[in-house]
Amino acid sequence: MIWKPKLTVVALLATCGFSANIALADPAVAPFYQSVMHMKAEGKLGQVIKKEKVATPIPGAQAWRIAYISSDLNGKNTISTGLVVAPTGPAPAGGRPLISWSHGTTGNAQNCGPSQVENPAQSLNQYFLVNGNSWTDYGLPSLEQFIKDGYVVVGTDYQGLGGGGRHQYAVAKTNGRDAINAARAAGSMKETSASKKALMIGWSQGAGSTVGASSQGAYISQKGTAFDDLDIVGFVAMAIPDLAMYKPATLDEAGATKMLTDFANAWSVDSFAFAHMSMNLWGTQAAYPDKLKLNDIFTDEGAKALDEIYLNKCVHVSTDTINFNYGSSYKSLLRPQPMNAKAWAQAIVDGSVDNTAKPIAPVLILYGNKDTTLPPVMGEYYRDKVCALGGNVARVQLPGDQNHFTTPSASVPFYLPWIKDRLSGKPAVDGCAAENVL
Repeated sequence: MIWKPKLTVVALLATCGFSANIALADPAVAPFYQSVMHMKAEGKLGQVIKKEKVATPIPGAQAWRIAYISSDLNGKNTISTGLVVAPTGPAPAGGRPLISWSHGTTGNAQNCGPSQVENPAQSLNQYFLVNGNSWTDYGLPSLEQFIKDGYVVVGTDYQGLGGGGRHQYAVAKTNGRDAINAARAAGSMKETSASKKALMIGWSQGAGSTVGASSQGAYISQKGTAFDDLDIVGFVAMAIPDLAMYKPATLDEAGATKMLTDFANAWSVDSFAFAHMSMNLWGTQAAYPDKLKLNDIFTDEGAKALDEIYLNKCVHVSTDTINFNYGSSYKSLLRPQPMNAKAWAQAIVDGSVDNTAKPIAPVLILYGNKDTTLPPVMGEYYRDKVCALGGNVARVQLPGDQNHFTTPSASVPFYLPWIKDRLSGKPAVDGCAAENVL
């Protein structure tokens, strides 16, 4: 008998040639997510298809991991996972308002969902702060206060971060639908005693999700979901991304090529930025697998390497991997000039926040003056466009020198009273009249 060694995934890639859509083994996840990844995305939007009780240190609270039905920007059903935390005890007449949280970047692999950490039902933990206690961001913002105020809080992981399928990272319309359906899921659970009144809040990628949801009135109002008639009264976006600002005046092949080149250059100043840019393009390709290929933008080597990295690793480890293997030569993974540029540019615009539609409720944008990750000009561009449509968008610069990563904690004193006012029915002031007005 002749022993024949088994080919590894990498060897198979080298032997068979690269395909941008090749299926690599998913990283290990806990049993809850293992079983969810084998389930079919069938049911009503927001329908909870699996849940398990989890512990929470928040006084007067109870919590669950959930998996629920969502859909992407193309209308394809997906499964998303997430976390629900609700007050204990009897609910007031009319039920408890809902807060739907959209988290910032954690990665593209199946094991990157924040609900997967060992004790997820806590206040927002940011790994990079001195008091951070994990390798990733997890938890829910101002959770203890929200529970004291009698709110039900739900945080989506987004599709592809524990529920199977490829994560459509930074595709704001898809991420927004995940947040909308998370609110439907939490509302449908009898244990939460939730009302129809809801508010959405997000940071970074999650700010895109939140604002991405704000323009989807028809999606929010459709019937036949697990929890119809959501009344979303406001949207809080901390450090908003608006990639549509890169759109050229004429979206022909030449204009699209310039757009993609400008986008890649602007987001390749270091390997951290390059990782986020390439993750974004990876997520866009996941949203349009029949139209786009990773090796339209990246070299064959780059596409193969990035595909394997993002299918198996979360964001910080992905950046470390790019650093270790490519050092200062990471830009060599890009083609000198993109191919299929018009389709790519259109896909980026179509998946971004929609600054051509009036939001269904007031929007509050909070930003730091030293944010170089998502420069404040993005929020300014979005506000100018949407205010011209008759929207109500308040934009407030946080006091002091705040960067991208200090924005969530610095924002708390501003969003807590704004949220309370919206949920109590108090009209919002005209945010388009002047900057820094609440």
